[in-house]
Amino acid sequence: MFSKIAFLGIVFVLFSCDKQQIFDEYREFDGTWKKNDKASFTFEQKDTVSKYNFFINIRNNNDYPYNNLFVIAKLNQPNGKILVDTLEYQMTNPDGSLLGVGFSDIKESKLWYKENFSFSKMGTYTVTLEHALRQTGKVSGLEDLEGITEVGFRIEKTK
Repeated sequence: MFSKIAFLGIVFVLFSCDKQQIFDEYREFDGTWKKNDKASFTFEQKDTVSKYNFFINIRNNNDYPYNNLFVIAKLNQPNGKILVDTLEYQMTNPDGSLLGVGFSDIKESKLWYKENFSFSKMGTYTVTLEHALRQTGKVSGLEDLEGITEVGFRIEKTK
């Protein structure tokens, strides 16, 4: 009996390993992503040959009131160069139901950030994410974005 349980445990571990994952971290919020509460992720990179895909992971709940999400992503490189992107993501279906995966009221969306990216230098990199949502007809952005519980950043090695 013990050997069957051990075998199942080993099989589970082998199949649950994510060989593409290089980096995966989250920043937790209390259900509100405040404008001045930027999510920063720092990592060391030593490979300047391979290509990588970057993803922004968003966990949101039913309190999220919008059908899209704007994110400003900054990639600080070891040579001092900063790459800035303004990204827009669809967060709901046409009927207003949340996109993403999950069985409860929390949905997780894995959103493309950069595809086939090559690091130009070895060293420490930092990705900083902030929301940039505005209400229609208003110039200033939202201070508090309701319904966001976590923001994550993930790097995967391309196949």
